[in-house]
Amino acid sequence: MKDSYLTAGIKLEQLFRLLSRNHITYSPRTIFRLVFLLQSACWSSFFSWIENVRFAKKLKNASFPDNPIFIIGHWRTGSTFLHQLMSLDTELCAPTLFQVAVPDSFLVSYRYYRPIFNHVVSEHRPMDQVKIGMNEPQEDEYAFYRITNYSPLENLVFPKTSGYFLNHGSPFLPQGEHLNQWKSDVKHFFTKLFFMTGKRIVSKNPFNSFRIKTLHEMFPNAKFINIVRHPNSVVPSTMHMWKILGKQNSMNTMGADPEFSEVVAFLKNLVETVEMEREHLPPHSMVNIRFENLEASPVEELKSAYHYLGLPFSGQLKTRINTFMQQNASFRKNAFVLTSEEKEIIARELKTHMQSYQYV
Repeated sequence: MKDSYLTAGIKLEQLFRLLSRNHITYSPRTIFRLVFLLQSACWSSFFSWIENVRFAKKLKNASFPDNPIFIIGHWRTGSTFLHQLMSLDTELCAPTLFQVAVPDSFLVSYRYYRPIFNHVVSEHRPMDQVKIGMNEPQEDEYAFYRITNYSPLENLVFPKTSGYFLNHGSPFLPQGEHLNQWKSDVKHFFTKLFFMTGKRIVSKNPFNSFRIKTLHEMFPNAKFINIVRHPNSVVPSTMHMWKILGKQNSMNTMGADPEFSEVVAFLKNLVETVEMEREHLPPHSMVNIRFENLEASPVEELKSAYHYLGLPFSGQLKTRINTFMQQNASFRKNAFVLTSEEKEIIARELKTHMQSYQYV
């Protein structure tokens, strides 16, 4: 799937809301994307109606999962790797690519979409060699974008100005009366996941780094894992990721690739926000993990994090992690080269963060 995959799967009513409040630059490329999104939205609305008929009453009476585990931290810090490892835990469930792609109907539409997904979904993510598939763990912001009618991803798909789309002034939560609807939609999505599996949910979503206090209010028994990585790796990798995702999903020509200084400034904002918002959490509700440590000793690092959060770490999980690491031993990360000036900018702007996590 090469075009508009961030928005594909949204229902018609949500798509029309997006189109009504955003600008489109009409060209053969965007017209093709628009037609694709319209037909996709028709199917999503149809299957959503079926799911509502079949499950509305059951979901209304379903148990609410108030104890998810939220993986937070900046993009490109290894959060997907951590999500993959934790999804090996048979006591947990992670939202899948399919579930976040069609969040309004995944209870009923899987068997119908499966042949299509197997045909159109690429073997690896567009920005790196991480394996993807309809049953692989996936970031749930893509579901929030489709169901809540509010996500900063909207500024990536429909750029409003040039520059880094995350710096366009849009908060990470809606304001006023719209916040209650956002909470309700997110809770409903998590309830559906729990209804389907009966397992504790492990969510990976960097956007949630700015929602810690609100998520704790919504899910009183939630736990948080904050993953960090050396900024010299994070910044260029983030620039590379957004450049590709913007190119493949943008519906107008108003946007621009993020500048180095913009990404550094946003990373600084994120790590400072996490440190500030963690103060609202009870003891042993958030743990930090360094990607470098997790990569070198995944069993030991994850076991330590589990212990701090009060989660059971089984011998079966240890075996599964070791098998996963053996099967993926040939995986190679993207490599980026920074200039001495760029390294100096990072060292200056993120001095406190780098000192806290022994990156200096």
